[in-house]
Amino acid sequence: MNHTENPTVTRKHSHVEICLNDPVSFSCKTSGFAEVELEHNAVPEINFSDIDLSTTFLGRKISCPLMISSMTGGYAKAAELNRTIAETAEKLNIPLGVGSMRQALENDDFRNTFSIVREVAPSIPVLANIGAPEVARGLSAGDLDTLTGIIAADGLIVHLNPAQELFQPEGSTDFRNLLSEISSITRTLDIPVIAKEVGCGISAQAARMLVDAGVSVIDVAGAGGLNWQKVEEVRYRRQFGEDNRFSPEALEELLEWGIPTAHCLMQLRELKQRNPDSAPFSVIASGGISHGLDIAKAIALGADIAASAGALLQALHNGRLEETILTWMNDLRAAMFLTGSATLQDLQQTRTSLKHKQP
Repeated sequence: MNHTENPTVTRKHSHVEICLNDPVSFSCKTSGFAEVELEHNAVPEINFSDIDLSTTFLGRKISCPLMISSMTGGYAKAAELNRTIAETAEKLNIPLGVGSMRQALENDDFRNTFSIVREVAPSIPVLANIGAPEVARGLSAGDLDTLTGIIAADGLIVHLNPAQELFQPEGSTDFRNLLSEISSITRTLDIPVIAKEVGCGISAQAARMLVDAGVSVIDVAGAGGLNWQKVEEVRYRRQFGEDNRFSPEALEELLEWGIPTAHCLMQLRELKQRNPDSAPFSVIASGGISHGLDIAKAIALGADIAASAGALLQALHNGRLEETILTWMNDLRAAMFLTGSATLQDLQQTRTSLKHKQP
């Protein structure tokens, strides 16, 4: 097969190029973390150097509460990117999610762009990744074995991307039977299933349905960071010149569609408080995570760990991936010190307030 003629290969390559070079972040909506304040503790009674950032994720101890979120794979240059990402994650002992592995199911040409991750990162949690449209159509046991076996996955991410598919020139918008297929996957696999949005957020209602389907981790991936509607809109305009699919007024709002990340976390925290005896689930905060104070606020709002893709992809491109993560962790320690939180569990008990009234 001529790789340049494979539409999935071309799309994956263009996604990374657009994310790095085009203005595809939310412009009228933020993650919501700027609205949140952590309560200051004037008598922290802890030693800054003793602050412990370690936690457990999917049964493994990790050094800090950050995951390098799903970025790429499935085209030639992705192997080099994923190698660097995985080497950094292994060195820092933090989890890593690979990009969508649809390409690995379509053919085996670029499976090495995913397998390289486990080769250089043998000890950290690594998550496989497949899109909701592929799940809704049905995955066989063989498909699941392929997805998880390539990287000896510790979990499988199902990424929920209805808005991205709506805007994608070749998108699939048939999401029927998604929950029943997710339920089938959770019964089949002996590893956890993680439900992850891609930038529009997961509400309490959606989270409840996903948990009832057997999902054990919710990655809210809310609005405020990388915007996949805008990424696909760039691709659409490159192909067709202009977008006449929607009225101009509706298009403006649809391109800013989504629940801010902090608001998602508040909803999920309230869901857990209202239903203390329901099936437990862990929470990942992603969507607009841009420094360590965002991570601190996310954990104080109920997240177990945070995750980032867009900001860390840019840091990787600039040759500063490890440096950026270490700086974020120092930000996090500063917030923990000033709230008197010696551990992440302490930070989860920190009181928060809102600078502005929620809309």
